[in-house]
Amino acid sequence: MSMFSMSFLFLAQSKSYTLSIIRDYLNTQILFKYSNIFSLLMWCASISYIVTFYQKKCSKKVYLVDFACYKPFPNGICSKELFIKQTKSGGNFKDESIDFQKKILDRSGFGDKTYVPESLLKIPQNISIVEARKETESVIFGAINDLLLKTKMKAEDIEILITNCSIFNPVPSLSAMVVNHFKLKHTILCYNLSGMGCSAGLIAIDLAKQLLQVHQNSYALVVSTENTNSGYYLGNNRSMLVSNCLFRVGGAAILLSNISSDSQRSKYHLKHTVRTHKGSQDTCYNSVFQKEDETNKITGVSLSKELMSSAGFALKANITTLGKYVLPLLEQFKFVSTFVVKKYFNNKVKIYTPDFKLCFDHFCVHTGGKAVLDEIQKVLGLSDFQLEPSKMTLYRYGNTSSSSVWYELAYCEAKGRIRKGDRIWQIAFGSGFKCNTAVWCALRNVDPIKEINPWSDEINEFPVDVSI
Repeated sequence: MSMFSMSFLFLAQSKSYTLSIIRDYLNTQILFKYSNIFSLLMWCASISYIVTFYQKKCSKKVYLVDFACYKPFPNGICSKELFIKQTKSGGNFKDESIDFQKKILDRSGFGDKTYVPESLLKIPQNISIVEARKETESVIFGAINDLLLKTKMKAEDIEILITNCSIFNPVPSLSAMVVNHFKLKHTILCYNLSGMGCSAGLIAIDLAKQLLQVHQNSYALVVSTENTNSGYYLGNNRSMLVSNCLFRVGGAAILLSNISSDSQRSKYHLKHTVRTHKGSQDTCYNSVFQKEDETNKITGVSLSKELMSSAGFALKANITTLGKYVLPLLEQFKFVSTFVVKKYFNNKVKIYTPDFKLCFDHFCVHTGGKAVLDEIQKVLGLSDFQLEPSKMTLYRYGNTSSSSVWYELAYCEAKGRIRKGDRIWQIAFGSGFKCNTAVWCALRNVDPIKEINPWSDEINEFPVDVSI
């Protein structure tokens, strides 16, 4: 073989060898590249599985484990006749003011067993921070003690605490009062809502829901009450005298959880909360207003003549939002179509009011007064049976402000009406002006025999005739 041929063969073999090296290198890089991608995908899948597993374990669902309503002692019972007698004996009111309060009570829908604090049964009435604190402590501590007993919970297991009271807001706050009394842990998240009126209880539920979306495996305690002593008005302004007649002692404690295993023992699952605020409109904002009267500069809560229209306005806005979540499509179509026709074609067309009876089995409407309940019954087309819990609560306990919707739910439980899958609609109104609602779904049948609530020992006496 010639030197040229040998050289050519060597070059050819070298080229082949070089190409082989290059090919092997490229294959290695490709394999390395794809192995990295495969590893990355496996890593992402693993993380996704872990996150999904953790989310399932730490459910974002909010459960109502149980609740308790405070029942005051018998020495706080105040009939309508006794209330007027105490009003006269104090010497603070003119004869026409006393007559006005009597008319309000006669039309209130109250019975003769509502409760007032002992400070208002004294002669003269003792209006002071000391007495207000005594009232609030007895209500709040009593409700929480009952709740802890029912749920067999330890106070130190509570991670979130929300209290609400519109009128009485001492320093330290009511939430601090609870922490001190029950010796809750120092890391607890505390919130105290004030000045938000009778709908603050459902605002507190919504706040608890938002917090439970963030803080996993947690219990939240909500405590709702109002203070009758600090809200009592000693002047003669009629718009401020109404609240004297309507508000009574009451409070509720509610335990919420986002722990998935609690679904087995909880009573309800929170489906929706809807908050509506009409404070941007002056008539709504001023409809419930704490101020000094014009003559004696005595502080009271004034209820304006626009209160009912403000409530109706806020309710319509609230149910418009809520309807998107709960109403059947046909009901939504009827509402939207009439709304469009009224707005763009014929202003005389009446907007269709959806039939919420198709969505809910039980209605708990805030006991703002007989006139409020009658108007809500008319607007929503509710039967006397459907509004029975609200009317009986107004009759037996009066207006207990933010806790009233819980006395109503307790009434339904005591009557044995709560069955698994039932849907409950709580509606409350408050200063600002606000309308707030909460929707619950029953997770199990509630056996009235096993229940201990403020209605248990007298539920067979109800319903009673409250017609005037």
